[in-house]
Amino acid sequence: MTLPALQNTSVFFRRILSQFPQDISLAVAYGSGVFKQAGASQGQMGKNMMDFIFAVDDPITWHTMNLIENRKHYSFLKCFGPKHISSIQNHYGAGVYFNTLVPADGRMIKYGVISTDFLIDDLLHWKTMYIAGRLHKPVRILRQSESGKLHDALVSNLKSAVNAAILILPESFSEEELFHQIAGLSYSGDFRMLIGEDKSKVSNIVKDNMRHFRILYSEILQDCPQVVYKPQQGRLEVDKSPEGQFTQLMALPRTLQQQITRLVDPPGKNRDVEEILLQVAQDPDCGFIVQQGISSIVKTSSISQSVKGIATAGLLKTVSYSVRKLWKMWKGWRRKTS
Repeated sequence: MTLPALQNTSVFFRRILSQFPQDISLAVAYGSGVFKQAGASQGQMGKNMMDFIFAVDDPITWHTMNLIENRKHYSFLKCFGPKHISSIQNHYGAGVYFNTLVPADGRMIKYGVISTDFLIDDLLHWKTMYIAGRLHKPVRILRQSESGKLHDALVSNLKSAVNAAILILPESFSEEELFHQIAGLSYSGDFRMLIGEDKSKVSNIVKDNMRHFRILYSEILQDCPQVVYKPQQGRLEVDKSPEGQFTQLMALPRTLQQQITRLVDPPGKNRDVEEILLQVAQDPDCGFIVQQGISSIVKTSSISQSVKGIATAGLLKTVSYSVRKLWKMWKGWRRKTS
């Protein structure tokens, strides 16, 4: 049993990582088991499941080794072998394979495995926004390869989050409003926010983690030509002219631009993306259109990944995990109404 003093420390995380195959290009810990959220006590944080993402260059080899070392982590799908597991990971849902409710060093953990190439594609283009959206929020990076391509994609993802958020927000807003908008991007359109998630989840993430959000975004905000950032006052102003909004729209990830195009362009017209985005930049509902585009991406990936999760977790773990989520949602509702 891990001593409470060790939990959430570098030593603890090294011990967790040591239990897995070491060919990991990016390992991050995230969620309420890692970062304190408003409304939760320190003791409760230590009981929450701890979430991890592992990006691996070669999923088949990684799952082969992990099946040898940690076969019990897998559902019945382990019977089909690493090639089948890797195929399910890459070709269904959001390109990530989760093992959940895994006991490790006195904590319960969940870990998702994603190919490095798929992760980079999602960070750059928001194909699913499933892992890209998680990385909009503070995470604890436990391991990162020296790959310039991966580093650039991680930074690009944060810049895209700022661009999308300032298109949705008004001309002037607070730091907290910005971070709330950014944190909420990956929950927009997620059906799990209707059943199974605390409705105050986004606010809870931001409220107690303002310092972590500043560390993530302050340099990007200071370098963004469309933003006037006043960190001392905690305020921001953005260029809401059609020219400014067009620049921001053109910098959005490719999949989001495509979704906006589908929303705005009538069937059969087939205008190019630049022409459509120029029209959107002049629309008073520009921010709403961007939000709708994000919702359509998140809705699709959240549903498909959740269906996939029933198979990858197995029926018993799926029921247990769902009960935990519903319990947290009920407790959040009780806090708001009491």
